[in-house]
Amino acid sequence: MKEIRKKLLKIKNVSAMSYILMMLLIVVILFVASSQDLQSTNYDVKVRWSEEKANEWYAKQPWPCGFNYIPASAISYTEMWMPYCFNPDSIDMELALAEEIGFNCLRVVLPFIVWEYDPNAFKKRIETFLRICEKRGIKVMLTLFDDCTFGKDQKLKDPWYGKQPEVLKGWYANGWTPSPGHSMVREPNSWPRLEKYVKDIITLFKDDNRVWIWDLYNEPGLAGLRVDTASLVLKVFTWARESVPSQPLTIGVWNWNEKKLNAILCNHSDIITFHNYSNADSLTRVIDTLKKYNRPIINTEWLNRPEGSIVSTCLPVFQKENVGCMHWGLVNGKTQTHLHWGWRPGMGEPKVWQHDLFNNDHTAYDKKELILFRKYIGQNMKE
Repeated sequence: MKEIRKKLLKIKNVSAMSYILMMLLIVVILFVASSQDLQSTNYDVKVRWSEEKANEWYAKQPWPCGFNYIPASAISYTEMWMPYCFNPDSIDMELALAEEIGFNCLRVVLPFIVWEYDPNAFKKRIETFLRICEKRGIKVMLTLFDDCTFGKDQKLKDPWYGKQPEVLKGWYANGWTPSPGHSMVREPNSWPRLEKYVKDIITLFKDDNRVWIWDLYNEPGLAGLRVDTASLVLKVFTWARESVPSQPLTIGVWNWNEKKLNAILCNHSDIITFHNYSNADSLTRVIDTLKKYNRPIINTEWLNRPEGSIVSTCLPVFQKENVGCMHWGLVNGKTQTHLHWGWRPGMGEPKVWQHDLFNNDHTAYDKKELILFRKYIGQNMKE
């Protein structure tokens, strides 16, 4: 009986030892995995453009002065790129207005949902768009993701392929949909689909001189997505770097309360970009703050007339500081961005437009603004 007990005890000891060894092995595996995650997070910084390279690149550019573009016929970027809405002739007519002023760059968002439904057809539309922009002397900043939404319907937090909402008169951007959509942002298991999208688009255009800059994500973290988007942002930077584009990468700072997210954006971007819809004094302070990164600075959203972000006072600041600028809106249309944020049906027409330069019939909202744009762009033309 004693011998049997001894043997049982031995077995228990061996089992206990095996269990301990197994747990140690698990700890080692988890440690290695976490180290690899950390390395992948830092991957972008390691291959980020040097300050010297970024500044040399910027010195070769004409002073960037342009706009955020969406056709008057589209209620959102999702609709802009739909087969039923994408109209090269009307796009060309609108961009002719920009060419006449002298604008040399524009920013446009690409919707993931349209790519996923039919990648080849979508890429052909991008090619057509780039050809039109080249014809009009305009370089293109392509934006791959966007967290913004302005509609009242929860359904609008996730885009869909097909017919988009009708205009609700008096509601600022009532049919706007984000990309890829809030559900996908919150679901990491869906991110491999996003990786495929990023790499497909960037790889195709990575050496295309019509593509000026890759703006990887518009206003990440909007609508309560802070934690989820921060993780995705790091992944997107990595996917983009792995595609080895010749153009610089950036994501713009837009919410100054998001210090951790802003640090990620500024420390991973090749060039520094930001949004500012306030007056010239605020704009100057923001630019002074961003100078510490010693990199080119471009404002990728401005022009909010009711809040003092106006052409007559802000454009001189951009020129003086050699900061690029891309205001919101060209031709007023289905997005109704002449209305103020929060504008609702029944409030009538605003006395002062928030965004946009042209009425739907292509007449100027304010001819004095166009004169100023021509003046400042002309002063900065490079031979």
